[in-house]
Amino acid sequence: MNENSNEPKGELKLVRQQILARTQILQNLIPPTVSYQTQGHVLVIGPEDLARLAADKLQQMASCSILANEAITNQDEAHLQKVVEAAPDVESYYSHLLSIKGFLGQFQVVVDVDGGAAELSTLAIRKPHFDLILDLSQSPCLNLEMLPPGYFYVGQDQQKLADALAQIPDLVGEFEKPRYIKVNADVCAHNRNGIEACSRCLNFCPADAISSIEQKIEIDPYLCHGAGSCSNACPTGALSYDAPTPAALGQYLKKIISTFRAQTNVAPVVLFHDENLGAELVTDALAGDIIPVALEEITVASTEHWLSSLAWGARQVLILNTPATPPTLNQMLAGETLLVSRILEEIGQPQQRLNVISPHELAGIDSLLSVSRDWPVFSGAEFAPSSKRATIYAAIDHLNQQVANVDNTMLMNNIPYGKVNVNAESCTLCMSCVAICPTQALQDGGDLPALKFVEQDCVQCGLCANACPETVISLTAQVNFDAQARQQQQILHEEQPFECIECGEPFATKSMVEKMLGMVGSHSAFDANSERLKMCGDCRVKDMFADILDNPEKQLD
Repeated sequence: MNENSNEPKGELKLVRQQILARTQILQNLIPPTVSYQTQGHVLVIGPEDLARLAADKLQQMASCSILANEAITNQDEAHLQKVVEAAPDVESYYSHLLSIKGFLGQFQVVVDVDGGAAELSTLAIRKPHFDLILDLSQSPCLNLEMLPPGYFYVGQDQQKLADALAQIPDLVGEFEKPRYIKVNADVCAHNRNGIEACSRCLNFCPADAISSIEQKIEIDPYLCHGAGSCSNACPTGALSYDAPTPAALGQYLKKIISTFRAQTNVAPVVLFHDENLGAELVTDALAGDIIPVALEEITVASTEHWLSSLAWGARQVLILNTPATPPTLNQMLAGETLLVSRILEEIGQPQQRLNVISPHELAGIDSLLSVSRDWPVFSGAEFAPSSKRATIYAAIDHLNQQVANVDNTMLMNNIPYGKVNVNAESCTLCMSCVAICPTQALQDGGDLPALKFVEQDCVQCGLCANACPETVISLTAQVNFDAQARQQQQILHEEQPFECIECGEPFATKSMVEKMLGMVGSHSAFDANSERLKMCGDCRVKDMFADILDNPEKQLD
């Protein structure tokens, strides 16, 4: 199937418009939310002159307090006179700021008072917290890439100040926002049985909403902005986006891509953009073969959505990145797109099938599209979106089959794909690794002593290696393009069972018994009775009681 580049542009735009109008992302009818409650108590932080002039414009609020943390900005007499007359009932505090934490309706501000820590809200308004903060400091007092709801950092930007002063009076009452992320602790690889491993999500939250509490990953829904970077980085799917779910977004992408291709005989370009600044840049003037997809943040769509979009029939995936994207999200985006580009190159696909573009490049997008319009168009895949890893591998396998059909492996550091290696000579098949594996990539041999492994399920978390008492496990990060080898169950190590010397029942492995004999066989507790280590538990107890009956005096030892 080849793209018909002569399709009238107006007709393509009409088809796109119709498809987008009648296709919606399936959402939870009753989505989980969190509520903020505010009464309108505002704290203004900054140079006292600017803070007082701002407070004067917030007299309709329940209360307004000033924390003067910087020197007055202007000594002009007329300016100072205006400051003196502004907000006469608002009190200023000059204490040193120690910390700020919280969110809309729950800001706790701690200051230094006579060498001790005190809650400023208790001192200023006799309340346990402030509801809103307006920060006019040269640098934000709260050092986060994404500031919490209710915290307005404007510095000395007059336009930002005007916008904040217009918004703050409306933030009185009760407000709701979605709980963007769901946590499934059962498959989380962060910490199991007291052993630490994966921390990918902790590295990529620009709002500092993720923390490890009592060895479990927890997300503060009040701080979460829905950036999606944590679910994007999570290798097991323990953190999953919920507005929309990954599967719902996948179903939407598959439908719009396949429908567009069926109606136009043209392979479209999928353009992911955010719902704020990105949405302002994406207009109806966009070429008719580009399908825009709006997201809370561009990192809500991840590797699985990019690759599956290509597999379902998009000729190219573009990600519109704007200056509003926080550095942490840019860092994560760079790593994930590099991985996908390497995969595409390895399987004979043009790396340019995935591109992160700037607003400037969006303005000149025709030159970018002119190249992709000449690419051959392949058949769309039929698989439906399922789990994160299954979707990624289904897309890779389909794209691989269309061109190179390679069956090699691609080595790359710090990726959540790869294999487990076991030093069979030292492994005693204790199964500590099997017990701790969050994805069941490692399994036991059932009735026979064996360690089995499925590479497709391995997320390279390292729990197995950290839990191994013999330290015989190592990891190799790689993408295996041999689907059959990747999906089949491999035997990493197996042994014949050791049979009890009394009853003949298998109860351990030969290496395990030999290790026990070597470690404790000479211990006084087993002196002259080391043969008991070759017995199963039942026979060992029977032998001990028989020995006591035959030698009653041993009970007195």
